[in-house]
Amino acid sequence: MEMAKPPRHQSWENPRCGVFKSMGESRPMSREMCLKCKGGRLLCGHDHCPLLRKMDLQNPVQDRLKEEMFGPSPSVFVGWKDYPNVYVGPMTSLDEEAERLDNPGSWYGLGFDDIIRMRSLMVRGKQKRPVSDRTRFTEKMRELALSVRPVDVETHYKRKPHFSMSFSPVSQPMGASGDVRRFHVTENPVIPRKVDYVVSDELRSVDQVRNLFDKNFDVYYLTNVLASGSLGIEDDRKMVPTRWSITAVDDMLGKELMKRIRDYPCVNDFQVYENTYLENHFEILLIPGAWEFEQFEAWSPQTLWTIGQSEHTIVQEHEGHGGRWEYAYNEGGGYYAGRFAVLEALHAMRRQARAIVFREIYDSYIMPVGVWEVRENVRKAMESRPTNHATLHQALEDINTRLTIPVGKYAEKSEILKQRRITEYT
Repeated sequence: MEMAKPPRHQSWENPRCGVFKSMGESRPMSREMCLKCKGGRLLCGHDHCPLLRKMDLQNPVQDRLKEEMFGPSPSVFVGWKDYPNVYVGPMTSLDEEAERLDNPGSWYGLGFDDIIRMRSLMVRGKQKRPVSDRTRFTEKMRELALSVRPVDVETHYKRKPHFSMSFSPVSQPMGASGDVRRFHVTENPVIPRKVDYVVSDELRSVDQVRNLFDKNFDVYYLTNVLASGSLGIEDDRKMVPTRWSITAVDDMLGKELMKRIRDYPCVNDFQVYENTYLENHFEILLIPGAWEFEQFEAWSPQTLWTIGQSEHTIVQEHEGHGGRWEYAYNEGGGYYAGRFAVLEALHAMRRQARAIVFREIYDSYIMPVGVWEVRENVRKAMESRPTNHATLHQALEDINTRLTIPVGKYAEKSEILKQRRITEYT
């Protein structure tokens, strides 16, 4: 049985999602599989993640849902199941603060309850379309995605949308959804001239993403634009499933920033940055030397993905100076989000370094909210004042005072810390 393959620029996602179920071969779940999948790739072969399904929440929003609804739309959403024929449509807000409800860059400091409350006010419209669709329906979707302000839409559903909270390790939580009969854009989208100029140019999507990033458009806007099918050579443009576009933008920009920082001088000392948010603790270590990157995820027992375990589980990903071309299966989108945030900071500093991210996920991390949490945690850490150390030994001792797991446990799995130099321990 052949599975539909994603286009070349989507190679970061596993094209075999759901294959075992469709062949009648469900795999038994294991702790290693659950940690690698985190409900995002359905590696066990089930139609839905059994763990995430237990988190279904009820909400009084159901009473506000109608077959015909009017409200601001800050974005679009493109599904991934049954690729290349997927469910696509506008995201419509039940609240006037639509822009904030769909912009994780503005969520830092909010708790789980606040995030769930906000996302429950978003309604996902769905209509099944091929990703290469060029009808008026998808043209209107592109207009919504390119607008830098929410656009009022009037949406007609086949039946009243149903509320059911869903979660993903990559994208932010989703609330109500409904099958769209049709929708109308009732005001003009606000599309900056420089955006119109870039998307009209006959360039590859990676070049357009880079150009827009250089014009100060953030990753969250770029993710939406890429998902909508607005980028790439005109005849080859396709919609990109939202969860793939999130990781794609992090990967595209990460590779571009790597090219730039390789020409910068190295940091002069051992720098340690740290931050804690949403029951995730991060320590970032910059080591003098040519660019290299490593990220650890250390999961406490009894999180959603480690139920029944009695010990911490550490997973690791690494890439050398030349970067990586294979998908980071152990950590998925969180790896690319963390790497991008470190590279973004190094580019601003005009420096390069060997970088290690230590991420500890506490057992109070009760639900996945998307990889934006990793990106914003690392961003916030890199904005803080670092502690500076003369030796690697001193830097690791400093980090060890705040980690739950002894730093030696990480060192045993580390590629970078194996590269020991006498001068680092003197």
